Amino acid sequence: MHWHKETLENILQITGTGTNGLSDEQVNAQQKQWGPNKLEEKKKKSPLLMFVEKFADFMIIVLIVAAVIAGVAGDMTDAIIIMLIVVLNAIVGFIQEFRAEKAMESLKKLSALQVKVIRNGQISTVGSEELVPGDLLLLEAGNLVPADIRLLEANQLFIEEATLTGESIPVQKNTAILEEEELSPGDMTNMAFKGTQITNGRGKGIVVTTGMQTKIGKIAGMLQRKDAPTPLQKRMGDFGKKLSYMILIICVLLYVIGMMRGEEAMTMLLTAISLAVAAIPEALPALITIALARGAKKLVSKNVLIRKLNAVETLGSVTYICSDKTGTLTQNRMTVVKTALNTVDAGQFDNISLFEIGIALNHDVEENESGMLIGDPTEIALAEYFIGKYGKEKMKQVREALPRVAELPFDADRKCMTTIHHFNNQFLVISKGAVESLQSALHDGNEQEPMLKHTEEWAAEGVRVIAYGFKTIESLPEPLDYNEIETGLTYAGITGMIDPPREEVKQSIAECRTAGIRTVMITGDHPTTAGSIARQIGMLQQDELVVTGKELNALSDAAFADKVEKIRVYARVSPEQKLRIVDALQQKGHFVSMTGDGVNDAPSLKAANIGVAMGITGTDVSKEVAQMILLDDNFASIVKGVKEGRRIYDNIRKFVKYIMTCNSAEIWTLFLAPFLGLPIPLLPIHILWINLVTDGVPGLTLANEKSEQNIMQRPPRKTDESLFSDGVGFHIVWVGLFMAAVTLGMEAWAVSSGKAHWQTMVFTVLSLSQLGHVLSIRREKGLVFKNGFFSNPSLLMAVFFTFLLQLAVIYLPFANKILKTQPLSLNELLVCIAASAVVFHAVEIEKIVKSLWTKRR
Repeated sequence: MHWHKETLENILQITGTGTNGLSDEQVNAQQKQWGPNKLEEKKKKSPLLMFVEKFADFMIIVLIVAAVIAGVAGDMTDAIIIMLIVVLNAIVGFIQEFRAEKAMESLKKLSALQVKVIRNGQISTVGSEELVPGDLLLLEAGNLVPADIRLLEANQLFIEEATLTGESIPVQKNTAILEEEELSPGDMTNMAFKGTQITNGRGKGIVVTTGMQTKIGKIAGMLQRKDAPTPLQKRMGDFGKKLSYMILIICVLLYVIGMMRGEEAMTMLLTAISLAVAAIPEALPALITIALARGAKKLVSKNVLIRKLNAVETLGSVTYICSDKTGTLTQNRMTVVKTALNTVDAGQFDNISLFEIGIALNHDVEENESGMLIGDPTEIALAEYFIGKYGKEKMKQVREALPRVAELPFDADRKCMTTIHHFNNQFLVISKGAVESLQSALHDGNEQEPMLKHTEEWAAEGVRVIAYGFKTIESLPEPLDYNEIETGLTYAGITGMIDPPREEVKQSIAECRTAGIRTVMITGDHPTTAGSIARQIGMLQQDELVVTGKELNALSDAAFADKVEKIRVYARVSPEQKLRIVDALQQKGHFVSMTGDGVNDAPSLKAANIGVAMGITGTDVSKEVAQMILLDDNFASIVKGVKEGRRIYDNIRKFVKYIMTCNSAEIWTLFLAPFLGLPIPLLPIHILWINLVTDGVPGLTLANEKSEQNIMQRPPRKTDESLFSDGVGFHIVWVGLFMAAVTLGMEAWAVSSGKAHWQTMVFTVLSLSQLGHVLSIRREKGLVFKNGFFSNPSLLMAVFFTFLLQLAVIYLPFANKILKTQPLSLNELLVCIAASAVVFHAVEIEKIVKSLWTKRR
C-alpha cells in the first residue's frame, strides 16, 4: 500500500477511523487481525544445541572417530588427549556464538514506549505494543515514533531518520499528498516511521502499519537469514573432507598389504591407527582458533572490535567494501566550506559585514553547560563558522547588541526563516533560506545573477546552499505577515555547506584500489551530493556509475548483474535495495563487506560476508548483527583490518604448510617402513606427541609472524583458492617425503647397528626435523638469516622450549614410561641433531631455487 499517495479521506476510510479515533470494539478487532505492535523473534537455539553444533564440523568429526578407534584399541591416553582438544575447541566457538545472538533483542527495545492516542474521542496513554492500524496518535518533540504513521497535522515537525535512512539532518514533515509511487523513506515527507526520533514540533497522524509490517519490521524480517560462510570455513571444510578420504584409503591399503604379508591382525590395526593419528592434524583447529583470537585482540588496539572470530580472516578475502556515506566516509556534521558576499551593498556593523551578522543572529543554536552547541545540525554549522572566524565572545556581543524582537520560523512551504532585531532605532530584518525563496524576495533583480551563478556552480559540487537577505524597517507590523516582511530584501550573501569527508578516507580508498578492493558508496542522500563526495575521496572515477534507488528498481536482475561491477555510488536507496546490492555482488563471486550504522543497514550487514558497524554512531541493532565494529567510526580502520586479516591468513597457510608437511612425513615414515623391511618406526603416542607438542607449540607462534612486504600490493585471494595453492601442496609432499627419508635412513642405520634405542632415535630425528622446518618456512621468500632471524622472538623461544621438552621426554624416567622412550647417549643425540639439520637446509635451498625460477619467468 502506497500510503503517501492516498488522500486523508481514503486513509480514514481504509483504516476505519475518524476524528474521534477508534472505539474499544474496533481496537479489539484490529488487535485480533494484526496482533501486537512488536517485532517478532525467530526461534532461538538453546545453549545446549549451540554447543552440540560445534561438534558437527567435518574435521572435528574425524578427530572424534580417531579418538574412538584409539580407545577401542586400548590406547586411552591418545583417546583422552584428542577428546580434550575437541571439547576445548567447541567451548571457544560456543562462547563466540552465544555472545553474538542479540540482534532481535535490540530491535525489540525500540518498541518499549508509552504513547498518546485518541480513542473514543478522548486522549489516553497506552503501551506502544497496543497500537493498531487506525489509531490517532499524538506526536511531540522527544518522542520515538512507535509505528508507521501517515500525518494529519505537522506543526514545525522535524524527525531525525538517521537510523532508517542514514541521513543525520532532521527532515521537516508535512501533510501534502505525494504523487510519485516509488519513493525511498527519506522522500516520504508526509510519513513518520517507527523507530525514528522527533527533534522538534508536534503533530498528529493515523497509524497505518504496526509490528512486522512497518519499515523497521520488514528490516527485522530480513535479518532472519543464515550468516554467509567465511572463506576459511569453506576451505577448512573442503580440506577436512579430502584429508579424511585420503586417510581412509591409506589406512585400508596399509592394513590389506600387511595382512597379505602375513602380519598379525592386531599389529596391523595398531599400525593403521598410528597412521590415522599421524595424518590427522589434531592441533590445527585449536591453532587456527587461537590465531584468530590473537588477531582479534591485536585489532582492538587499531580500533577494530571483532565479534565473530572468523571475521578476522574474512577481512583478507574482501573484494568489495560497500560503505554508508554519513558518518562513515564523512564526518557526520555539516560544515560551511564556501561563502560568497555581496560586496556591492552588503553593509557593515561593528566592522563585520551584515551577511556575517545574519549568520550570527539568524539561528536557534544554544550552548549547553559543557560548552557544546545544541540545535539543528545546519544551524550549528553556521554558528560554528562565525565562531571559528570571530570567536564565541564576539557572537555573544553581537546578539546582545542586536536583540531579537520577533521571528518567523522556518516553514517547508516558504523554505525560509526570518528574525527581526533592534538596530539603530530601527528594526533589522534578516532572512535565511533556500536560494529560490530569497530570489523572489529581493528588491533588485540584478542581485540575482551573482547569487544564482555561485549557486549553480556549488550545487554541481554537491554543496548545500543557503542564502541571506536583509532590510531595515521603521516599525513592526501587527500582526507579522510573511508577505510583508519577506519582500524587498537586499541580497547579503550565500553559504555553501557539506558533510565533509574524513581526512584519512581518500588515502584509505587509494590503498584499497592498490590492494584490488573496490569501494562502493550506498546512501540515502541525493545523487549529486553523493557523487561529489565520492569524487573528492577518489571512489568515483570517469568510467564508473552513479545509480539512484529509482533507477535500480527499474533494472531487472539480469540487467543489474551486468552493471553491478561498474557502479560505485548508489543514492536514495532503501534497505531492501541494499540487500539486493550485496546479493548481486556475491552472486558475481565477490566477498562483500558492508559498513553501516543505522537500523536500515542491519539486513545488509548480516547478509554480507562481513558486516562492519560503527561503534560511536551505530545503533544497537547494527552492532549486534555485525561481525566487526569500528570503535572510532573511521573508514581507515577497515583498511588496517584488511591488512591484519591478510597477515593472519598468510600465517594460517603457514600453519597448514608446517603441520601438514610434518604429518606427511609421519605418513610416509609409517607407510614406507614395512615396504623397506623395517619394523613399525613409531607408536601412536609418539605421533600424538609430535602433533600436539612439536607441531603445536612452534606452530602457535607462527601467528606472530609479521606481514609480508607486498601484502597490500596484491589482489584479494580468489574465493575458490585452495589452501594448497601457490606451491604449498607440492611443498607438503616433497618435504614430507624428504623428512621421512631422513627418518627412515636413521632407523635403517640404527637397527643395522644394533642400537637398542633405535625407536627413540627415530622419534627424536622426526621431532627435531620439524623444528628446523618451522624455522625455515616462517617467510615465503628469502633466506631466514636475511629476513631477520630474530624478528619473531616468540617462535625462537618456542623452538628452544620444544627442544628442551624433547630432551625431557628422552631423559626423564617418568616420561620414558608414558611415551615409551629410552635415554640416548651423547653421540646418539648429536647424530640425531645433525640428521635433523639436513631438512632445514633443504627447505632454504627450495626458496633459492623458487626465487631463481620466478626471475627467469
